Amino acid sequence: MSGEAIGAQEENRSDVSGAAIESGVADDSCAALVPIGTQAGTRMAGDPHAVPGPARVEARDGAACAASALPAEDLSTSTREVAGGSRADAAESAPRAAGARSREASRLARAAFSRLAEPQDAVAAALITVAGPVDALRVATGTVRSGARLERAVAEELGRDDGGPAMVAAAIERWAARVRTLAPERDVAVLARLGGWLLTPEDDAWPVSLTDLGPEAPLCLWGRGQPPSALPASSRAVAVVGARDSTAYGESVSADLAHGLVLAGCTVVSGGAFGIDAQAHRGALAAHQRETAHPAPPSRARVPATHGGGVDEPQDAVDAVTRASTLPTVAVMACGVDRFYPAAHESLLRAVMADGCLLAEVPPGSSPTRWRFLQRNRLIAALSGATVVVEARWRSGALNTAHHAAGLGREVGAVPGSVHASTSAGCHRLLRESEAVCVTDVDDVLALLAPYRVTGQPSGRRDTASTAAPSRPDAVGAPSGSRGGSRTGDRGSREASVRTARPAAHDGLSPQDLILFDALPVRRGATTAGLASVAGLSEPLVRAGLGRLSLRGLAVAAGDGWRKGHPVRG
Repeated sequence: MSGEAIGAQEENRSDVSGAAIESGVADDSCAALVPIGTQAGTRMAGDPHAVPGPARVEARDGAACAASALPAEDLSTSTREVAGGSRADAAESAPRAAGARSREASRLARAAFSRLAEPQDAVAAALITVAGPVDALRVATGTVRSGARLERAVAEELGRDDGGPAMVAAAIERWAARVRTLAPERDVAVLARLGGWLLTPEDDAWPVSLTDLGPEAPLCLWGRGQPPSALPASSRAVAVVGARDSTAYGESVSADLAHGLVLAGCTVVSGGAFGIDAQAHRGALAAHQRETAHPAPPSRARVPATHGGGVDEPQDAVDAVTRASTLPTVAVMACGVDRFYPAAHESLLRAVMADGCLLAEVPPGSSPTRWRFLQRNRLIAALSGATVVVEARWRSGALNTAHHAAGLGREVGAVPGSVHASTSAGCHRLLRESEAVCVTDVDDVLALLAPYRVTGQPSGRRDTASTAAPSRPDAVGAPSGSRGGSRTGDRGSREASVRTARPAAHDGLSPQDLILFDALPVRRGATTAGLASVAGLSEPLVRAGLGRLSLRGLAVAAGDGWRKGHPVRG
């Protein structure tokens, strides 16, 4: 074929590709476009199996190849097998094979996106919603160009009247540094060797409660432990969170609450961190082990009806089934589930993995960052029907989880502590400034699941309406003026000391600068290209962010690169 003919052929294919992507919908009546040497566009530059040289686009006939994740040799083998059989068998098996390939291609595309984009990347989510995972990945990696209709649709999905082309172009530039690191088949294989799994919104086991996050929902979930089908409904899951620097009081309450919740047939969701999170996991595991070794006798307590109403059933009719099928605890990680973080909790996280499961929205090998810790909090809140904050300082990250839960319409509870304890200042703040409910025992927590119940109060719950008001002027709950004016100054100084929190170095940073600050190494300098890959930002954004961080002393030049610096005080 002449050079002119080849050029014309490639130009025609590019036009078809642009039209297909611009429409945002895969058309089964036309040929699928797959870069040669890739698997449905998911094997990117830098993969040792990729074909060297510029990517070419090849048209494959038939809807069966619409989103194939199989290499060419597998397709040819499949074709020969079908040709050897009857026409009826071929007609019946072709749609099934096409559907399987399409689902696998979609899974791999979502897996690639989880490494390409940071959690809660609104443009990535909108692009997938509009174009589908496979075509969205081709646009994101620069395999094909986005069209004007696609860009307008992305802007509309994000609630923006204009700026679609600029948003998509900026996102593609931001993701470019990570394209060469994409190898979703490798990520899936690595986790499969560890006994893990990948869960996507197209799977039947996808937690329905995550849809409440809307465009902020995770693109996929990576997990280890029990199978995804064992994940509980939000009506039977409670998040127990709190401070890392917990007290003995907080740890005791956390373990007791988690223990009682598991005995009541609920799953405890937390983050696997030090302090309250760890005690919640330990309490849940202890209850599960107790139930496994010595099943409790039937109880006449009532259990929640399924979401949407219905008549509640006696506990003894469902106790055995519920406890046998409910996970005791779930740990939502801010890093890949192939690593145990913090390292000191390896044995605890292995125990969680044995009886429950570990979940993350970032792929294997991902490191924990401040941004990812903040973003995983929304998953903890969304997976649970209620969130309980056991201990939290005035600026604790646990309050972030509580705010996410309240924003999703979930119930929030807070455990009160001493008015002198700074570790409970955040809980008191929730009780005062939000609609959080004071909880002191398991019955109080179960009452937070009232939207899923038809009974007024769980068994054993105290009638708070009949509780007499404190009669002593210095009792808890008495009017502030009853203590006398001479105590006002002391009280004010005490509250000021409890609520005073030492400013953090990263206070006031934008999300973009916070991600860049987390990517900076502590000792050896990193180049702007390296920081762009780690932070998931474009190099121009990295250079601009380094300028802002350097003004605050948070980034300093080190040779040919940059590293963390000491903040400027005052």
